[in-house]
Amino acid sequence: MPHDLKSLMGFSVIASDGEVGSVKNFLFDDVSWTIHYLVVEVGTWLKRREVVLPIAAVDRPDWAKKTFQAHLTKEQVGNSPNTDTEKPVSRQQEIAMEEYFGKLAFWVSTQYSGGAQIPTGRKYPVRTKEDPDLRSGWDLPGYEVWASDGEIGRLEALIIDEDSWHLSYLDVQMGDWLLNRSVLIPTGWVESVSWANRRIILHHEKNGI
Repeated sequence: MPHDLKSLMGFSVIASDGEVGSVKNFLFDDVSWTIHYLVVEVGTWLKRREVVLPIAAVDRPDWAKKTFQAHLTKEQVGNSPNTDTEKPVSRQQEIAMEEYFGKLAFWVSTQYSGGAQIPTGRKYPVRTKEDPDLRSGWDLPGYEVWASDGEIGRLEALIIDEDSWHLSYLDVQMGDWLLNRSVLIPTGWVESVSWANRRIILHHEKNGI
């Protein structure tokens, strides 16, 4: 079922031995538009930090209780590798997370074919500029959305399919403030993302949207 990604913000994460923290963000692959990790705030009010959990380590969200059930202990979650969730997560950082979580973590190559899990012990080459980055789920809202023949609006939200953890649609506001409408555009229509210019470029013309 599709949901606005922001609606999962603040959900509690329940480890096998008790509550461990709350969801603050998601990291997704900017090639496949698939979420790989939850960002969870753990600790006390005196000392908080953000850790990442692979999607494979949690059940589907419980919307009634606003929780995620994790298949890890509180200690395993607390010992998760650090990562700067405000920046793209480099391939080297992702390797460190895969080494810690083992088969629970996965990596989608630029030739995305469905998201197979990484076999434990597999070796990887040094990251190159062609490798995908993981991006923050809060990076994109507010970006301009451009068709191949001009600007069409701004991104308001990312729509997630909770069954596949795929960001299936962009919720785009089109028009001016007096006369605007919300349109759901498939992420499969995205040709590229200019992170420097905060712009999403589609491979469709305006009249096809």
